[in-house]
Amino acid sequence: MAKSDSFETHDSWFNWTTYSHMMLRAIERSILAHLRLPYRGTFVDIGPCVGEADKIWTISMNNETKRTPILMLHGLGAGVALWVLNLDEIAQHRPLYAIDVLGFGRSSRPVFADDAMVAEKQLVKSIDEWRKEMGLKKMIVLGHSMGGFLAASYALSYPDRVEHLILADPWGFPEKPTDLESRYKIPWWAKPIVALAKSGNPLWVVRFFGPLGSWLIGKTRGDIMRKFSGVVTNQDDIPNYIHQCNAQKPTGESAFHSMMQDLGWAKNPMIKRIPDLKHNVPITFLYGSRSWVDNCAGDTIRQLRQQSYVKVHSIANAGHHVYADDASSFNRLVNEACAIFDVEQKRIEEVAKIQEKSTT
Repeated sequence: MAKSDSFETHDSWFNWTTYSHMMLRAIERSILAHLRLPYRGTFVDIGPCVGEADKIWTISMNNETKRTPILMLHGLGAGVALWVLNLDEIAQHRPLYAIDVLGFGRSSRPVFADDAMVAEKQLVKSIDEWRKEMGLKKMIVLGHSMGGFLAASYALSYPDRVEHLILADPWGFPEKPTDLESRYKIPWWAKPIVALAKSGNPLWVVRFFGPLGSWLIGKTRGDIMRKFSGVVTNQDDIPNYIHQCNAQKPTGESAFHSMMQDLGWAKNPMIKRIPDLKHNVPITFLYGSRSWVDNCAGDTIRQLRQQSYVKVHSIANAGHHVYADDASSFNRLVNEACAIFDVEQKRIEEVAKIQEKSTT
């Protein structure tokens, strides 16, 4: 097994990508300084899960509350700091944990398998090893994009550990359309670029531009910067954070590449597997109405699981980054989804107490 290298500041005296563990740490702190509630950041040692000694960077908040905790899994190329618009509002009501998924952000960077299903299972196993180390019996699992795919896969593997599955614009659910090329006309000049994107890691261009990677993100994804403008005062923090998250050895990104089929679809789409999920695992979908992600999968799953709890919400005028495009609506819907099962859990506990008294 490969040795994790997430704590190496430089691989050599010449560091073209300008990655620095200390810089990533400082930028993350600058972004999270805008939180109102206190938080704690720790490396959780999950041992030889994929590499020899894997560690998962974890942000925790409101640990004293007795309600079911929520675990937040980010999307491709992101990290815990991009939840800055959501952490306060969600952590008010329950213990909250946000992690850098193994292979991303400040977590370890072990080498994953090339096989799509094996890589997926490695990532899922790392999440459960983290859960064991944290001593959590059950969790609400919230995942965005790639994190939504992993959250669903986790629920399939460990259904008894999932109180509620919340999927925010999840990637990898529908099957790839058979008429893809006729549906989306690609200009001749763009076909080599698309082919290159398919053959390599999706975010290779960030590393290719080296020290200009942050500038490139700022120029090409100004929309992402604007999403955080109402909270993050230093707007350079967002492109710098994304750059630092993705300037490292891209092992998690390589795992995603193994799992993907033409970037927009998964080799093992979740729509074909979700019928195997235990019927007592509730699911809430939160889609952006203007997202590129096909939201038909949510309605299809609702039809497939008519005996189960499945809710599908569409947040108006929000895109793929639904958690940031309309953070207030996103936070409200997440809290409402969690509260439904807080009430149900309280009812179950009260019934158990009554039954216990009646037998004594």
